[in-house]
Amino acid sequence: MADPIPRKLAAILHADVVGSTKLIQIDESVAHTRMRDSFRKLSETISSYGGITWEIRGDALVAEFPRASDAIAASVSFQASNSRSTIGSEDGIHPVLRIGISLGEVIVADNVITGAGIVVAQRLEQLAAPGGVVVQGSVMETAPNRLPFEFEPLGEQDLKGFDQPVRAYAVQLTPGAEAPGYEGPASIPSARVPSDALKQHSLALPEKPSIAILPFVNLSDNPEQEFFADGLTEDIITRLSYLRGLFVLERSSSFALKGRSLNARETAAELGVRFILQGSVRRAGERVRIVAQLVDGSEGETTWAQRYDRNMSDVFAIQDEIAQAIVVAMQVELTEGEIIQSSPGSTTNVDAWEKFHQGMLALLTYSPDEVNRSRRLLREAIELDPEYIDARVYLAWTYWQDSRSLYTPEHDVNLATCRKIVDELNTMGASTADTKHLDAATLLLERRHDEALKVARTAVPMGPSKMFGFTPSALV
Repeated sequence: MADPIPRKLAAILHADVVGSTKLIQIDESVAHTRMRDSFRKLSETISSYGGITWEIRGDALVAEFPRASDAIAASVSFQASNSRSTIGSEDGIHPVLRIGISLGEVIVADNVITGAGIVVAQRLEQLAAPGGVVVQGSVMETAPNRLPFEFEPLGEQDLKGFDQPVRAYAVQLTPGAEAPGYEGPASIPSARVPSDALKQHSLALPEKPSIAILPFVNLSDNPEQEFFADGLTEDIITRLSYLRGLFVLERSSSFALKGRSLNARETAAELGVRFILQGSVRRAGERVRIVAQLVDGSEGETTWAQRYDRNMSDVFAIQDEIAQAIVVAMQVELTEGEIIQSSPGSTTNVDAWEKFHQGMLALLTYSPDEVNRSRRLLREAIELDPEYIDARVYLAWTYWQDSRSLYTPEHDVNLATCRKIVDELNTMGASTADTKHLDAATLLLERRHDEALKVARTAVPMGPSKMFGFTPSALV
């Protein structure tokens, strides 16, 4: 009889670099060098807290700890150190990491670590703010109260590919405290811990028709047109996400595969969906060529494909046509009165739309210089269309990000500016998932927790919010 596969309970750390594609586009050689250096420093920190780094691939790292509190201490210690080391960088190439920590059974064989806990940690990492740490509820429960950690509840999260929700907490050091030192080796528990970390999960397909919109590939001669390809992708995701009869993978999971070469079956299996939309964009002046194809991941066969050769002024119509073709090909049932629509806060001004998506791409790098550039571009979008609600929302996010990440010492000034824009949006009567999400997140920074919870709950039924790749329910 074959020996049973040895298993053990461990805390799993998963980290990745925020906006790695953008960093590489600035300077590939420098970006790779600095990402490797960041992971080297994180790996050294992990070792100093009794952990083991098992894998570093591209822009991600996986590590194991026998004790959850050491995983937390290593994470917050590294993030604090990494935040200080990026101050003063002038070229905008300074990797910022997100970290997720889970607790679960793992198998280590042939120098490879496997287990559902690794996927949970990865999903939790995607909920973290740049430079932040998010942990599973069971990880929080094992941390002794004597340690200087503050846990902010993010509610129960429906993680992609898992049947049961997982409680999540954002963690940071208590203000003014230092990260605790390593307290020595810990024995690995032999018994199971009764927590949501140890439930057995399966990557079952959703009951609804399901699809992932992969980032369209920029084939233009100018690499700066990357924002156009990303913007097109995001808008198609938005249009489809409002349909109640369709499961659409969120932006963060789809864009996590950007730049990777996977066939449709592998991609569908990894993302837990049946259909994959992939395509390319080539722009030359005011002409644009967009190619899109819908692939059934279960069969690996193309269900629908189309090429659009149009003027830039037709970009919104093309998005509608692609979304409509997907609905027909996937046989999605629309409820009475349901229509395919863009974001309620969007624009019909193509120039403003371009400025907006350039600003979004800059903002999502989470570097101080790029956040400032994003702010300028978003203001230009608002000048082109003063009624552009989404542009106003993300202009506020630039100040929120400055305040949250302490890019500058003007924390209170940035937070006050963010609040001013929120109040202006409320006065305008703007009411979208994004405006509510922004309001709730601002209230959270203002430590008005009860009000933040109330506003976030009103946002949940309004649809998805694009910022940070999760819905406002993450605040509930």
